[in-house]
Amino acid sequence: MKRVMLPLIHRRGSRSHVTCEYRCGNACDKPVPNKSDNKYLGDIIQSALSRRNLLKGSAAGALVLSTGSMLAGATTAAADSTGNGAAKHGGGGGGGGFKLNSLKFDTVPPNSDDKLTVPKGFQQAVIVAWGDPIVPGAPAFNLDAQTPKAQEGQFGYNCDYVAVMPLDKDWSHERALLVVNNEYTNENNMFDGWTTGAAATVDQLKIAQAAHGLSVVEIERVGRTGRWAQRKKGSRRYNRRITATTKIQVTGPAAGHALLKTAADPSGRWVKGTIGNCSGGTTPYGTTLHGEENFNGYFEASGPVNSAYEAAFKRYGLPLAVNAGRSWARVDERWDVAKNPNEANRFGWIVELDPYDADAAPRKRTMLGRMKHEGATTTLSEDGHLVAYTGDDERFDYLYKFVSRDKYRRGHSRRDREHNLSLLDRGTLYVARFLDEQPGDTEYDGIGEWIPLTSDKESYVDGFTVAEVLINTRLAADTVGPTKMDRPEDVERNPVNGSVYIACTNNTARTPAQVDEANPRPANKDGHIIELDEAGGDAASDLFRWRIFLVCGDPTDPSTYFGGYDKTKVSPISCPDNVAFDKSGNLWISTDGNTLGSNDGFFAVPTKGAERGHVKQFLTVPAEAETCGPWITDDQRTAIVAVQHPGEGGTVAEPTSHWPFGGVPRPSVACVWKD
Repeated sequence: MKRVMLPLIHRRGSRSHVTCEYRCGNACDKPVPNKSDNKYLGDIIQSALSRRNLLKGSAAGALVLSTGSMLAGATTAAADSTGNGAAKHGGGGGGGGFKLNSLKFDTVPPNSDDKLTVPKGFQQAVIVAWGDPIVPGAPAFNLDAQTPKAQEGQFGYNCDYVAVMPLDKDWSHERALLVVNNEYTNENNMFDGWTTGAAATVDQLKIAQAAHGLSVVEIERVGRTGRWAQRKKGSRRYNRRITATTKIQVTGPAAGHALLKTAADPSGRWVKGTIGNCSGGTTPYGTTLHGEENFNGYFEASGPVNSAYEAAFKRYGLPLAVNAGRSWARVDERWDVAKNPNEANRFGWIVELDPYDADAAPRKRTMLGRMKHEGATTTLSEDGHLVAYTGDDERFDYLYKFVSRDKYRRGHSRRDREHNLSLLDRGTLYVARFLDEQPGDTEYDGIGEWIPLTSDKESYVDGFTVAEVLINTRLAADTVGPTKMDRPEDVERNPVNGSVYIACTNNTARTPAQVDEANPRPANKDGHIIELDEAGGDAASDLFRWRIFLVCGDPTDPSTYFGGYDKTKVSPISCPDNVAFDKSGNLWISTDGNTLGSNDGFFAVPTKGAERGHVKQFLTVPAEAETCGPWITDDQRTAIVAVQHPGEGGTVAEPTSHWPFGGVPRPSVACVWKD
């Protein structure tokens, strides 16, 4: 992207105030948690480029090659990318006919309709909705008869990340497991007459807790179409709910540390529940990863908090004085940090789930650090090490990468399985620094480095032990000078050429003085996407080259950029959030908080060739909803999206959306396919 002067832009998007309150505690209206004085890219002097041999050796040689040369070496590593399952499952089945990766669809125009709008010639249907029974014996949805026990067996509330894990031994794409994050609840649309948690019944609070977490649902193809539906026959032995009270194991170097111990769990190795699960990822060995994001909003304080926790609590946005939160402490005092400060340290992790084993406890993998994880997506390095990328979804926070100590085993024995299930417990955690390759040049691009924070055996941050780096990752990262980003959210690796794409959703707090090349726009209300190539095409490299791929917004706005494509021919896009790839390497983008007067949507854009940067809108979601997921099935016949918080600004008595079945809105996972 050529450098231009990018203007100051108004900060507010289309998100409902209710969305901001329930999801992130109105984070944008509060002071930025990152008060570190690490420099912005524009302040870094040229001599920094010599750090850690950046300008010498074979790795640097790879960096100064052209982008095309780097991509040639990236293809092999990308063959095992599992960010959206496209390369992982082999891609058989499906036969001929229309394929989504052709991108041959009529663009859906911006709109504010209360429906899921899809291109001409396509159909859509709900696969599963909030309250649908998924565990055998669970009752049908009844808004007026909700109970904690019923919700524990029903599909959870707001649905974010979606994974489709195959059950077919012959890759025929007829049966699969749908694994979904249920991120948070909006009680206004769950309980008639809801006012606050303080005025709620204990049962209502328990229902809300049961609606959080994860849902695993067996699904099947409907006939020979691209439609998928919940499997009604059979044992449904895989279906399960993970909630805010499910027993979860803590693993990795921080497990058992004093900061994770509580009176209820003196071992520091078992946590009740997972919350705030936003995006996620899959692994080559068939597990799913789930990022605990806005966990801080669930904690409250009945009085002042121990001063020893002040620095960490401020950095993570946790309360230090009397704060009501969601009033969950009325159910369990562990949510009161004045009485149980360590409980907050037990959230903010990546949770790994084995969807194929309904009896296996989920695991919080401490080696990936504690932050507001948007998710974690994995790939394999050139020599077989597992690599996981994750963003810390906060204004001015950082991009991270984990590289396993041990190598992935491709075998299918029990021993191979156990080995692979330990990969996320040992390795090295890095944080990213983006550098201007040549200060004063005319492009928004550069080189960068992954700065090591800790291995499973040795901390690389002065004054922090291994466990302290992992528990207070933000504080540790602040000391080594990574680049402050505009809410780095989903990170995915292209299965065709190995490039890594980082969705930076927005950051309206960035001032002109804080602009740098990797975050080129002040008051960035519409977000942007960065394209990153690891040195030598190896995901385990500690060096990379980067460039701006998209600067989102109204195409008529001079500050926008669409990969060099003609801006008069693209769809307007705002606030990129979750991303996925199809098998041709086209990037699919879901949005959250569209500022351009339209509902949020789902977009496709080629990343190479003459069409590079040609953004096309594939669908829009209903009123006040956010587009989540997303997933393109391996046979390229079906797009699956999670429609989160439709009608978020309404109430049971006065709904502002009636999607999908009339009456109160119900967050749902839907599929779209060609007629």
